[in-house]
Amino acid sequence: MARYWSPAKYWFPAKRYGWGWGPPATWQGWAVLAAFVGLLVAGTLVLPPNRALPIFLGYAALLTVALVAVCWLKGEPPRWRWGGDKDDKRAQQ
Repeated sequence: MARYWSPAKYWFPAKRYGWGWGPPATWQGWAVLAAFVGLLVAGTLVLPPNRALPIFLGYAALLTVALVAVCWLKGEPPRWRWGGDKDDKRAQQ
């Protein structure tokens, strides 16, 4: 039987322990992470932290907020995790 829908594929899966997201699971997630790192490095060249520290910190904070927003929208819903869920077959082994 053909599937007419596909389950949501998260760009950023949840961490196994704690709250938040782990490494990207798709190429889109890796592209977002690469863009974040690239823009942060470019910011150090354009706004050297040793000359314009407050401006650079504001720029870095803005990039971080944007990354968290993308993770929130395209990642697995965050919640506290303590290793394995009862539904997780790997945790029962």
